[in-house]
Amino acid sequence: MQQHEIYERARLSRDARFDGQFFVGVRTTGIYCRPICPAVPPKSENVAFYPSAAAACEAGFRPCLRCRPECAPGTPAWSGTSTTVRRGLRLISGGALDDGSIEQLAERLGVTSRHLRRLFSKHLGASPLAVAHTQRLHFAKRLIDQTNLPMTHVATAAGYGSVRRFNDTFRKTYGRSPRDLRRDRIEPFDCDSALSVRLPYRQPFDWAALLEFLRGRATPAAEQVIGGSYLRTVLVDDQPGVIECRHDEPGASICLSLHGIATPGVFNVVQRVREILDLDAPAVDIEETLRADERLGELLKNKHGIRVPGAWDGFELTVRAILGQQVSVKAATTLAGRIVRRYGSPVDLPASLAGRADELDLGRVFPPAQKLARARFNRIGLVRSRAETIRRVASAVVRGDISFDSAQDPLAFCEALTSIRGIGDWTAQYVAMRALKYPDAFPASDLGLLKAVRSTRKTSAVELERRAESWRPWRAYAAMLLWGSLSGSGG
Repeated sequence: MQQHEIYERARLSRDARFDGQFFVGVRTTGIYCRPICPAVPPKSENVAFYPSAAAACEAGFRPCLRCRPECAPGTPAWSGTSTTVRRGLRLISGGALDDGSIEQLAERLGVTSRHLRRLFSKHLGASPLAVAHTQRLHFAKRLIDQTNLPMTHVATAAGYGSVRRFNDTFRKTYGRSPRDLRRDRIEPFDCDSALSVRLPYRQPFDWAALLEFLRGRATPAAEQVIGGSYLRTVLVDDQPGVIECRHDEPGASICLSLHGIATPGVFNVVQRVREILDLDAPAVDIEETLRADERLGELLKNKHGIRVPGAWDGFELTVRAILGQQVSVKAATTLAGRIVRRYGSPVDLPASLAGRADELDLGRVFPPAQKLARARFNRIGLVRSRAETIRRVASAVVRGDISFDSAQDPLAFCEALTSIRGIGDWTAQYVAMRALKYPDAFPASDLGLLKAVRSTRKTSAVELERRAESWRPWRAYAAMLLWGSLSGSGG
């Protein structure tokens, strides 16, 4: 079946599995819609399909006010066959084109600007600038609909250089001013914080499994899972704050509340949280690949919507992985808490959380590499070899020998990280899996994974790696599925 026919069937049946994977341009109205739009489907001869919202915008279509394309799940950053596009999308989501040019973006990716434009056109149907513009436009529209922020704050949060530019863009795109759009908005989701936004996810989504993984690894004083919510302290533009994530199952979204975070940093925080919770993972495609394996197929009968949790900070996750070498998850978490309490900077709870002070343990932010590079780690129960490894990694980060830039090649990153004494393949793969969001990372030597796939005889790391070839490019998800079948294993 050709792709056009697949899209046509998905459009006519309003198949939610395709939401966000393509958009429908309607020539008779000049608007573009999600495939699940509740409006009467237009005739086939009057529609055109686009691989991204940016492509539909570039073709001259404006967003539908009924199905609201800005609320569609995000397109997975590794969609298509180009790793350069995948890495480029992550950089754009992080604001690479806010103050930089396409030429600078291309340089970070190791290609020419002409080649980068060609790749984006091939895989997304739009230029890098169009992708960045559409992301900002959609984000601003969600803030208009879901918050009571003043329009000047919305414009700042969405990265518009001026309120005038913000207003002109909305009038040109929607034919209405931002204030007019807010006047007719849908009633926003009721969150506790003064500033909260809903983050749609791609279904299916196993929030319970994701939350349980984060619960066991939450660093005391910096992270906490409580009452079905995930909270952590963060530094945004050198200012401390707290993010809080709760599941809105009926709305197929996560409610993200931002406590003490100024509006200029909101966009980048939202993008990072999407990666931490892996909201855009193509769960259906992943399960289709993994189900071919007998053991994974058995697990998938009762587990749908597996996610690979990301990380707020790559250095923090690397330290956590080092602490987890050859000890239990619980022991590593205890050690991480001791490091944060001794070396992390203190944080006062924002006013919006003051009423919950008695139940929250969020008094520190994780210490930066500069501080841990000279830390002694005495009297916290950390063996000397682990302490030395942490200091070596921290020093490498300070020197710039190691970075967690999403533009880099994951395999080159693993090679650089394992060149540091005390870092093996397990640690490098685990960090690539979560910090770089590399979907094919796979720590084959992990004892939990070897135990989870074992049937009647002992399995070696070499045998597991050979077996995992058929799980590509989703081996990280296979690892999460296998770890989930055990208790207290993995990372």
